[in-house]
Amino acid sequence: MANPVLPSSGVLSPLGLDAVRLSPGFWGDRVALNREVTIAHCQEWEEREGWIGNFRGERPRRGREFSDSEIYKLLEAMAWADHPGLPALAETVAQAQEGDGYINTRWSGSRYTDFEWGHELYCYGHLIQAAVARLRMHGEDRLTQVAVRAADHVCRRFMDGTETCGHPVIEMALVELYRVTGTERYLEMARRFVERRGLPALADIPFGRAYYQDDMPVRQAQVFRGHAVRALYLASGVVDVAVETGDEELLKAVEAQWERTVARRTHLTGGMGSRHIDESFGDDYELPPDRAYNETCASIASIMLAHRLLLATGDVRYADLAERTLYNMLATGVALDGRSFFYANPLQVRVAAVPLEGVNHAAEGGLRSPWFDVSCCPNNIARTLASLPAYMATTAADGLQIHHFTPSEIRGGGVAVRVETGYPWHGAVTVRVLEDGDGRIKLRVPAWASDATLAHGGTVRPVAPGYASVDGPWRAGDELRLELAMSPRWTFPNSKIDALRACAAVERGPLVYCAESVGDEPPLADLAVRVEPPVEHEANGVVELEVEASLGDSDGDGWPYGPSRNGRVDASDARLRLIPYHRWGNRGPATMRVWLPI
Repeated sequence: MANPVLPSSGVLSPLGLDAVRLSPGFWGDRVALNREVTIAHCQEWEEREGWIGNFRGERPRRGREFSDSEIYKLLEAMAWADHPGLPALAETVAQAQEGDGYINTRWSGSRYTDFEWGHELYCYGHLIQAAVARLRMHGEDRLTQVAVRAADHVCRRFMDGTETCGHPVIEMALVELYRVTGTERYLEMARRFVERRGLPALADIPFGRAYYQDDMPVRQAQVFRGHAVRALYLASGVVDVAVETGDEELLKAVEAQWERTVARRTHLTGGMGSRHIDESFGDDYELPPDRAYNETCASIASIMLAHRLLLATGDVRYADLAERTLYNMLATGVALDGRSFFYANPLQVRVAAVPLEGVNHAAEGGLRSPWFDVSCCPNNIARTLASLPAYMATTAADGLQIHHFTPSEIRGGGVAVRVETGYPWHGAVTVRVLEDGDGRIKLRVPAWASDATLAHGGTVRPVAPGYASVDGPWRAGDELRLELAMSPRWTFPNSKIDALRACAAVERGPLVYCAESVGDEPPLADLAVRVEPPVEHEANGVVELEVEASLGDSDGDGWPYGPSRNGRVDASDARLRLIPYHRWGNRGPATMRVWLPI
């Protein structure tokens, strides 16, 4: 089955890319753009920067020590998209593999001398993930042979050692290779990598061992900490190991860590990682909007983890967070033309960025860049969008579960259906049965949808957040219609979040909204909003909002502190335009903010 995650057990079972076909719509359009534009864009830049040339032996070697992994992520995107450019690129990669299976264009002459920063095992992980995608989409070929030889080399070299990699990813890659090949040593190698971490297995560094989750064993941790991408990739691999080995204690440990992280260390957009200095989670309730890092790769890792936990447990809360992250992080990470990207995703940008047409040498900035020195995010976006249909729906013994709504055709669980919807702009979701069949159909009712209804067979009933289900049998032409109220709503932060006190944000459906100012009109630094019902406007299929606000100088130019609780505002009333957060930054340099002072 063509799916990036295929556990052998769990409450829910995934569907392959052949069972979920996206039609034109919010996600279908993005998946098509990814195949037609973004994948080629990534390959062009990797050639231009010399990263692909490294595999041809071109000298001097170019790119960071982990640049090999970006070619492997691109290969995975090509595999899921059934892209015709894959065989040639795979053959180029194969040229660099050594006789014993080792492959790395940076460390060939000094193997395994820097586990903390060298990324050798991390690179293998992405190579293996690309090969798994190719095996499931196509079957054995040159790419898969290279990856299997590399995996066998890893098992020979590391099975009886104590080392692990400073950047997790090989754990979930090895488990997936075990799932597709049935070779037990791959699962055992992944299990040992997981159990070694935190003993410790790595040297201490200025950031501390928590940076790469080596400060304590996985089972003892209470929350995700350290480098956000590393933490979430590791947690995904831990779930995979727990599911395949039947280790309920290990699975419960990750569930508890996820729960506390979501409750205390996650931004409104679903983004994770508050600190720029080490790309890490902050402390509990450390969620500043302007200094939020929220790396795009961390959001993708969060989606991967939530999907794995959903499959393992069937708990709707994992699908709810995945939806929030999909619409407000993944969709934000790439421009509407598919050719530029965000690395960091703050919730406030105070100064409009300077346009950049070449390589961005920093991860920060308030404008999407065509490429970065560290271009993990563009390739990660490409591989995620290429495999996105596999995240939309699942099956269980009793039928089909649809977790995410976008125009599509889905076959599984004893039924075949067409989903018709204008989601996320409109809340009506029609599920039409295409063939006679049997099996229960379950539709996710998002946590924010408090007034949802489900119509079927001439009756309409209210449905609560969770899953709304209807049992078969089904006849071709039968319909279910889920209505989700899409009214804008004000959202307020927990009072423990210091940086957000006296602020509010606006959401509508699954979308977080923001104020954007191109050319400093309006001046967002001086706004204050009134918590009144927002007004909706629809233009070109996009729903925008307006809220009442005061725009202008606040408190004059004097001392910004005094005896009154709220400062005096001398400004004229205005209507403040809000746009979906995922659309900001597409009109040029701008300032932006999600959390609005009241």
